[in-house]
Amino acid sequence: MARRMQPLWKWLIVVLFAAPGAALAHHSFAVYDHTRTLGVKGTVTRWQWSNPHAYLDVDVHAADGTVKHYTLEGTSINMLQRLGWRSNMIKAGDDLKVVFAPLLSGQPGGLLLSITFASGEVKDLPIPAATSFKRTPETE
Repeated sequence: MARRMQPLWKWLIVVLFAAPGAALAHHSFAVYDHTRTLGVKGTVTRWQWSNPHAYLDVDVHAADGTVKHYTLEGTSINMLQRLGWRSNMIKAGDDLKVVFAPLLSGQPGGLLLSITFASGEVKDLPIPAATSFKRTPETE
C-alpha cells in the first residue's frame, strides 16, 4: 500500500510548489508605471464586466477638439463584487474622472486605481499591492 501512495505524494508536492508561482505570474503589474499616476476626465464608451478582469474604456476630449481613447484594466469582478461594485454602476455615456497607473509603453491605457463619479462619489478599486503605485497630483 505504501508503494502505491508514493506517486500520489510526489504529485501533491509538485502541485503545492507550482501553484503559487502560476498564481503570481498571472497577477503581474510589471507593465504599469509604479512611479506616477494620471488622472483624466472623460466619457465612458464601454464598461466590460468580465473574467478575469473588468475593463473601462474612456474617451478624453482635449481643448483642441481631439479625442484620446483610454482602455483601463480593473481587477477581478469577484474582488469588485466583494466591495459592493455591480455591473450596472457604470454605463456608456457616463462622465467620470479616473486615476490610473499608466502603461510603461506610453500607449493610452493603464491600471485603473479609482473612479470619481459625476455625483462626486469616489470609489477605489481593490487592486492587490495598490500601495506600490505612487499617487501623483498630475493630470493629463
